[in-house]
Amino acid sequence: MEKIYNDYLSEGIEIHSDNFRDDALLKAGLKLNHLRMIVTIEDHGQISAAAESMNMSQPAASRMLSEMESIVKSPLYERVARGVVLTPFGLALAKRARKILLELREAGRELGALRTGRGGSVFLGAVTAPAISLVVPAIQRVTRTYPGIEINIEVENSNVLARELLAARHDFIISRIPDDLDPRLFTAHEIGVEKACLVVRNGHPLLERGVASLHDLAGYDWVFQPPGTLLRRKVEDIFLAAGVPLPENVVNTSSLLLTLAVVCKTDAIAPIALDMAQFVCGQTSQAGESSILPIDFDIDVRPYSLITARERAMPPSARLLHDMILEESRHLSPT
Repeated sequence: MEKIYNDYLSEGIEIHSDNFRDDALLKAGLKLNHLRMIVTIEDHGQISAAAESMNMSQPAASRMLSEMESIVKSPLYERVARGVVLTPFGLALAKRARKILLELREAGRELGALRTGRGGSVFLGAVTAPAISLVVPAIQRVTRTYPGIEINIEVENSNVLARELLAARHDFIISRIPDDLDPRLFTAHEIGVEKACLVVRNGHPLLERGVASLHDLAGYDWVFQPPGTLLRRKVEDIFLAAGVPLPENVVNTSSLLLTLAVVCKTDAIAPIALDMAQFVCGQTSQAGESSILPIDFDIDVRPYSLITARERAMPPSARLLHDMILEESRHLSPT
């Protein structure tokens, strides 16, 4: 980014601090949609994708970007092979715009709570295991104590959740910080280890053997999460460390419902979070026509944490649920 900055100076582009004093941007015509656009461009890296996200045509999005550059009197983006990247000016504006949009969202939530007498709303994301073992009990407690609170939950993998937290779509998440993101962007409190297991249909041939080994599993079809996800990598690492060939016939899906459907209709094997398996297996539905397969090895995924975005304050309703989940985790792991 420093190179881009120096390139602008070498090309004679003037940068005047007067352009950014007081409310100069508002007087020059900067609007809320401009802020949404610069944030969306940063998130998507393509004008066409940003335009689609904002329900406008690509030419309209390009005109809006040109308007913004005229208003701030600085180049905000440059084209690259796969789309666009923000310049230092664009990044600075996007950073502030994201905070402004977040504050407006929080203002709307607070005004809505005051208007209706409700207890506010919370947006959180979680990987599967803590969603079952920690979030559900905490929700039961918080809704009994503070009726009217509205809780919005997304269950996804860590790569998706961490990016949505940075994009201010969640107040906090329970997951891991992906390796390709700067950990300094987050505040994390480790609260547990996700244990996983293997599930098969009732009557599966492997259930007759008692406890299955890795060598028993290699010849069967598998249902995995998409490549690169933590649970998928953990199971693959177990196979590789033992010198056992990786499964050849694989269905990839992030859908738990589809995973269970395939398992119940075939002889396929699927790794899923233990908490979810214990909840699903034995239920009175077709999804419950599955069993946890006894195995002679452990599947422990990397520890997960209660994660917030650094330098972003949570609203009171989110802080309340956050603290209850933290307390719940201490009950499960008193050490």
